[in-house]
Formats: sequence, structure tokens, C-alpha cells
Amino acid sequence: MTTSPLVLGPMMRYVDQTTASIWVETRDAARVAVRAGGQSWEARTFAVHHHHYALVEVAGLEPGSVTPYTVEIDGEEVWPATGAEFPPSCIATLKPDKPLRLEFGTCRTSVPHDKNGNRTHGVDSMRAYALEMAKGGDVSWPDLLLFLGDQVYADSTSDQMQEFIKARRDMSEPPGEELKDYEEYAHLYSLAWSDEANRWLLSTLPSAMIFDDHDIRDDWNASLTWKQQMQETSWWHGRIVSGLASYWVYQHLGNLSPQQRADDVVWRLIAKHRGEEELDLSEALDAFAEKADHYPESYRWSFSRDIGGVRLIVLDSRAARVLEPEHRSLLDGKEMAWLDGRLQGGFRHVLVATSLPFLLPTGLHHLESWNEALSEGVWGKPAAKLGEKLRQAIDLEHWGAFQKSFQEVAAMVLEVADGQRGPAPETVTFLSGDVHFSYVAEVQRPAGSRIVQAVCSPIRNPLPRLIRSFTAIMSYGVAGPVGALMARSAKVPDPPFRWETIKGPWFDNNLAGLEDSPDGLKFWWQTGIVENGDHDRPRVQEVAAVTLPPRGA
Repeated sequence: MTTSPLVLGPMMRYVDQTTASIWVETRDAARVAVRAGGQSWEARTFAVHHHHYALVEVAGLEPGSVTPYTVEIDGEEVWPATGAEFPPSCIATLKPDKPLRLEFGTCRTSVPHDKNGNRTHGVDSMRAYALEMAKGGDVSWPDLLLFLGDQVYADSTSDQMQEFIKARRDMSEPPGEELKDYEEYAHLYSLAWSDEANRWLLSTLPSAMIFDDHDIRDDWNASLTWKQQMQETSWWHGRIVSGLASYWVYQHLGNLSPQQRADDVVWRLIAKHRGEEELDLSEALDAFAEKADHYPESYRWSFSRDIGGVRLIVLDSRAARVLEPEHRSLLDGKEMAWLDGRLQGGFRHVLVATSLPFLLPTGLHHLESWNEALSEGVWGKPAAKLGEKLRQAIDLEHWGAFQKSFQEVAAMVLEVADGQRGPAPETVTFLSGDVHFSYVAEVQRPAGSRIVQAVCSPIRNPLPRLIRSFTAIMSYGVAGPVGALMARSAKVPDPPFRWETIKGPWFDNNLAGLEDSPDGLKFWWQTGIVENGDHDRPRVQEVAAVTLPPRGA
């Protein structure tokens, strides 16, 4: 156990032109203060299952300013840590009309950053980026770090996580090596975010996050059959409640602006607490998480921001699913209506961030649409059982496997791109991950906004080489036309447009960048490489880059 009053953080979360939200986990109940530029702001901790957290709301900052800050717990300065080798953590507010620059990626496992960890999981590209930033190297300082899922793996645990589990319970009983409760989630987040380089990065760069399946369990909400199988286990209820409760604390809370927090059903309990004693949120948060699972329309995990002429829409494509066969959709009615309202023109770019690629390589897209029809009985019950087994075995549960919602969102996007929802933007761009390879795809159309898919996956969890070959075969080449024939044979409607990969695929651990530049929308992918056996200090190397100029430029 740490002897410092500060267990985890500080993490720089929501930041706009004049405010910043700084999140911490503390060892004990305490008052937490952030000091910057001669001002200070405080918050009392709240408790969840014997863990203590605070979110300090910093306000009254100057737009476009960069201000070093310190953190105190009960009057003791705890950040920067004594003897820290990294630069001071800073609050960098947004500058009005500054073009957006962000980094994004998904799928990051938490294993040691030594020779053995790098051999089995590759170099952590986020950590390599952090080290390059810290030394003033040639990497961008983005306005936002955007994590699109699988920042923790609750179902595929490391040796370090298993040591913690083994010390608490019998791993021969379900759920075995997988996470069971809130305490284990708290430890998993600590493993993910406590490395010194990554901790410094997260203390300085604003971050936004959304979950994917491994934050809870592989194939989370893939189908009604999958959900029923989970509900029959002795441990699923505890997993989903602790997974969503911990996600609200560690990831979702920091996504919210001060105004959105003020309307949040859980945060209101914290905000109205005026007692001297720390508020214990455990029971209320568990009840909230249970309700959010049983009644997905009761809470929205998705969120949206407008930054520098760009609209960013971050979608929950896991918890908001409708799984009943006759109504299958990746987004329920309330979520679809919310997206419909946010998908508007009048911006230079509209970014739709969804953990699952909207535009998969066409071979995979058609395979998934065929599998959905098969699983839902288009060729009878025996074929449906086979289809369900395939769906779960090879993860056929992306947008292509939810044709109703794919077609609905595609229609909305075309209206934006054709100027039917306000002035057409330069691009409508989907940002995604999940699939453990990276690429850029574009819809083939002669006019209107460019419709683009950019994928960055993984940050640190590469596919084995044999599976890489299988993935490439299934995604490209003859897989496209063969998959289309399979889909048509099952009476799946054709997509409303055609698309093709214009860059990729590549399978490195990567962190991707995006910049709204005068030349168009720029993307780049960077990985970490080890030189001269120095595994503790990998350097950054560019893997790929592409610029998408405005149509007609």
C-alpha cells in the first residue's frame, strides 16, 4: 500500500476555455486543494467501497493559458511528487478558434514496461509518447487525449492483477482470473494509470473516455443469447454492477463539463452533501449501476463537445444496445434520437467517436451482416444456432452486425454530408478502435463532405502474427465480393454507399493523432521502439500519415 496520501492521479479531465476538472484518488478521507497562478480550489473526497476520490473544479482561468499547478491533501503538497523527473503538470485551457488537435486510440493492457512485458505485449505507445513529450521532443501537444475503449481488461488479467486476486479469494472458483468486484476494479485502474510517465501525461493533457467490451467482458452485449448466458452465472451481476460503478468514478465523471455534472443524477448526491463527514456513495452508486444495466435508457454514457469549429460526438456502442431479435440495434431509441440531434452541419468537421469501426473493411462488414441474418433465423433454427456460435467465437458484433442501426446512422451522415442539416462540413469522420489493426477508409462519392473512417488499435495489445494474417485475409482482397454475395444470399440490404481502404492496414501498437489544418484533416500514427536495449526509454517513430484535403482543393 502506498504511504503517500495520493493514491492515483492527478488526472486532467474536462477542460474548456476557462475551467478544468482535476480528478484524484486519495488514501483517506480528506480535503483536496489545487493551486495554480496564485489561486486555489478545493473539494472534499467522497467514498466508494472504502476508496476515496475527489474531483476539483478549477474555474476563472484565462483562455489559451498554460499554468503549472500543485495538489495538496489536507494541507500537504503531494504533487508534483518529491524528486519527480518530469516537468511540472500544467492546466492548458482552450484558445478560442484554435484548430483542434487530439490524440486517440484504444486497447491498452497493463503489464510491466520491461523487456519481458515489451516482448509479450509490445511497447506501450502512450508511454513512449509521454516520454517524448516530457523531454520536449518532436510530438504534438494535443488539446485532448481521446480513449475509445478497453483502457482496462477485466476479463484478461495480467500476472500482477492475478497476484492481487489470489491474495483475496480462491481463483479456482468463478470468475477465476477475471474481476469480481469493485475492489479488484480499483486495483486494475491503479495498474493501468500508475506508471510514472503515463501518470505525468494524464496529469497534464485533458482526457475523455468511453468504454468498450473488455472494460466489462469480451463481447459485452453481443446478442440476447450472450446476455442470457451471462445472467445464468453466479458472478455476472457483481461484475456488471462493479464494472459500471467503477467506470462512472474512474472514467465517466471526468468526461462531463461543469454544467453536465450539475445535471448528473449521481453527482447531484455529492454536490448537495454539506456535512463534515465524507459522503459514502457506495450503496447509491451500486443501485445506479444496476439500474443503468437493466434500463439502459435511464442514463446516457455518450457525450458531445464543440472545440475550435469541430463537433466531437462520443458514442456509447455497448450499454445502449437493444438485443431483442425483432428490434436489434446498436443504439436504443433514446440514444439514436440524441445522435440524430447532434449530427448537424455548420462545423469544419464532424467527428463521431465510437469504439467499434462504423466502416469495417468491406469483407468483414458483409460477413457480419450475413452472420446477423443467419443468427436471427433467416435460414432456420439449426443455422441460427451455428450463426450464434460464430458470432461469439470471432467477435462478429460491430456496426455491420446491427444492420438496422447501421442503415439509420448512414442515412443521417449522408444528410449531413449533402448539406441537408446545415452547411456541409469538410468531413464527417468516424474515429474508432477495437479491431487491433489500424487503417483509413473513405466512402466513394463525387461531391459533398468526405465521409471517412480512421481506426487506431491497439495502444498496447497487438494481435499474434498468425491472427494478423487471418484478419488481413478476412478483411481484404476477395473477402469483399465474397462477403457481399453471402450477405445478399441472406437478403441483407446493400449499404447506401461503397467505401474502400485508402491507407493500411498496419498492426503496430499505436497512438494516433488528428489535426484540423489549413491543408485539410491530418492523421498520423506513432509507435514506440526500443533502441540499444533501453526498454525503459523507448522513442517515438511514425508509422503512417495521411492528409485529407477539402473536396476540390
